[in-house]
Amino acid sequence: MPKPIQSVNKTKQLIPISAIKKELRKNWELYLLIIPPLLYVIIFRYIPMYGVQIAFRDYTPVRTFSTSPWVGLKHFMRFFNNHRFWSIIRNTISISLYSLATFPLPIILALLLNYMPSQRFKRTVQLVSYAPHFISTVVMVGIILQFLDTRNGLLNIVIRTLGGEPINFMGKAEYFYHIYIWSGVWQNVGYSSIIYIAVLSTVSPELHEAAIVDGASILRRIWHADLPSILPTVAILLIMSCGNILSVGYEKIYLMQNNLNVKVSEVISTYVYKQGIAATTPQYSYGTAIGLFVSVINVILLIIVNRVSAKLSGSSLW
Repeated sequence: MPKPIQSVNKTKQLIPISAIKKELRKNWELYLLIIPPLLYVIIFRYIPMYGVQIAFRDYTPVRTFSTSPWVGLKHFMRFFNNHRFWSIIRNTISISLYSLATFPLPIILALLLNYMPSQRFKRTVQLVSYAPHFISTVVMVGIILQFLDTRNGLLNIVIRTLGGEPINFMGKAEYFYHIYIWSGVWQNVGYSSIIYIAVLSTVSPELHEAAIVDGASILRRIWHADLPSILPTVAILLIMSCGNILSVGYEKIYLMQNNLNVKVSEVISTYVYKQGIAATTPQYSYGTAIGLFVSVINVILLIIVNRVSAKLSGSSLW
């Protein structure tokens, strides 16, 4: 008569304290390097979470968080019922999606540099494309305004020379998105390509040599050798970009805003800055409520995109 199958309970073995102490003594320098970034995350990321509660209170600087009156979802409902709510959301999403559409450009630049035969020319292109990234936002906006100035801007000088009428680019709402996005591409595309260039350098030369022997063209080599190698990196960066759709930085947009283009340039971050900080009477609770709303939406989008990426490409953040 056969013996019944007995289930085996596998228990996890705990790591002994002595082994942990031995590991710490052996690699204490490496663990010491972890302390500064760990402290940074704790001090500037986790401890400030205590202040999120002011989104549910009527907070003023003369009161503490705990003594401010509890108002629940009052500030959230105020934002949702604001007559500018949908226009602000539409502007934010439009700019984010437009920016997301330029995501492949650093990949294309990295692939072009990877196949550039002249190393000297390659280094020159890299230097020229990286340099704009280190220009401050204020200086960058100043360059944009000077370049597009109606009277003395270089672009309008060329237009007048060709017999056309000067265009007030910064005063026309239909030009704002294009100016904002493509100036950002010029400033960041070179720097963003660094990570892809680094990944492409890890592709085995033997793989390319075998492809050349088989008569594969450059496009075939890119499609079958290079793109599969950078696909996990592309997926991770794309997931992180999708998780920040509602988080458009306010500095550049705020500096480019004027009364003529504010209808399309007012985004969540600039609205929060104006209402929560720059107003005559700052509304800290209202600004915090909007920021918390944005964070929740971004987390939801991040989870959704991460799961979709895991199913389609096998690459995900977790």
